[in-house]
Amino acid sequence: MNEATAVRVRLAPGERKLQILQTLAQMLEGSERVTTALLAERLQLSEAALYRHFASKAQMFEGLIAFIEDSLFGLATQIGDQALPAPERSRKLVGAVLQFGERNPGMARVMVGDALALEHERLTVRIHHLFERLESSLRQWLREADANTLTPTVDAQAQAAVLMAYAQGRLLRFVRSGFRDRPTEHWDIQARWL
Repeated sequence: MNEATAVRVRLAPGERKLQILQTLAQMLEGSERVTTALLAERLQLSEAALYRHFASKAQMFEGLIAFIEDSLFGLATQIGDQALPAPERSRKLVGAVLQFGERNPGMARVMVGDALALEHERLTVRIHHLFERLESSLRQWLREADANTLTPTVDAQAQAAVLMAYAQGRLLRFVRSGFRDRPTEHWDIQARWL
């Protein structure tokens, strides 16, 4: 069957949305700027068909961010429910963030803001809020562990800030290296220092 006689498969609206988001994430693994025209071409759809599922390109990115949030906050909840010392839970969460970015390079570009550079500012704000919430989880766990110190809140804030800055820095290095410098490389050794 050649391209001219190929029959287009009709997907359910939810399936098509998922296909659009998956394709967008894959395209973000490249270095070129993703446009709706390129996305539509890759999907063999018209741009109008894209806009039947998403009102704007920003809404497509919001779909990716929602996936990132659901994934990372789900992991944070699982880790938080484990009966482990707070420092171990904190290391596990940072490791999970690094692994998520490594397994999903296109999403890593979204997480560090690289893919959002010329997009709507609310997307960058939402990613910033994502990392604030992760840092808040770390802070809460570390505060529990430092309850016997003179300044548990201050110490926990400082430790959580360093851990999140480390995670963001490793993800940024991964993106800027063209996905060569894996964020989890030497994590076991570096985690002991943190």
